[in-house]
Amino acid sequence: MYGAFIGDIVGSKYEFYNIKTKEFPLFSEGCGYTDDTIMTAATAKAILMSMKVQNSSSDGMTKNFDEILVEVMQDFGRRYPHPIGAYGGRFAMWLHQENPRPYGSFGNGSAMRVSPCGLAAVTMEEALELARVSAGVTHNHPEGIKGAEAVSAAVFLAKCGKSKEEIGQYIADNYYNLDFTLDSIRETYQFNETCQGSVPQAIVAFLESESFEDAIRNVISIGGDCDTTGAIAGSIAWIYYIVQEEGYEGWASNRMNADMQAIKAKAQEYLPEEFIVIADEFCKMCWQRKKDFDTGIPFLPVYKASE
Repeated sequence: MYGAFIGDIVGSKYEFYNIKTKEFPLFSEGCGYTDDTIMTAATAKAILMSMKVQNSSSDGMTKNFDEILVEVMQDFGRRYPHPIGAYGGRFAMWLHQENPRPYGSFGNGSAMRVSPCGLAAVTMEEALELARVSAGVTHNHPEGIKGAEAVSAAVFLAKCGKSKEEIGQYIADNYYNLDFTLDSIRETYQFNETCQGSVPQAIVAFLESESFEDAIRNVISIGGDCDTTGAIAGSIAWIYYIVQEEGYEGWASNRMNADMQAIKAKAQEYLPEEFIVIADEFCKMCWQRKKDFDTGIPFLPVYKASE
């Protein structure tokens, strides 16, 4: 989750003032969290609540994940009404509807908030199903769902310790053509809020990176919808680099190199305390689910979509 938070905060300053260089301060005046961070925290909170509902219910879930997600997203949107960059027009209306319905969007909002799905999942099937359900409450267009699935899958594979080559091949085989380089698009790439016009670019920014910070610098350097592409690239790169150096237990135990620790500490200065608490609780829940799964303890799935 912190990868998404950090990418969002760093990119927020450059969303409407694109730069085409990797040389810039990560945090400076004008940075702050946007709707990407708010809805990522909301997704994690909804997953936590879904698990608690299941574990406390004697006769199965009383509310399904998509119902809980809608409630939490609307609650967070109303309590954090003025993020940097504001909410998109249709989404802003959705936040205040009494009976909100999906509106066929293929915007990258489905991909920006999905990383908790890949982190919580214990199988690829679950990572993809969670992504579909989380996207479907708003972005039920096939491209909106595709973008969410691709990011959730990349996060899940990174969590499992897969290589960049394996992650890139999975995305190329199942979702997007990644046969381009950042250098080849940097000069001409423009602002694009669609999944199909921003998710592949964010994934390539991760694939070309040499460190977490480099992934963020990569994705900001091409311009475009920088807070969202930053959140996407950051969400994959954060878990990838921690797991590669410390293993999955390292992520669960908050072990990471000094550079990443410093970036995380700086990002926390921008975040509401509520989001920090959610991230910590969510991390513990993910670790427990994985331990239960690895030892053969029966576990309840996070998702159960409404009929």
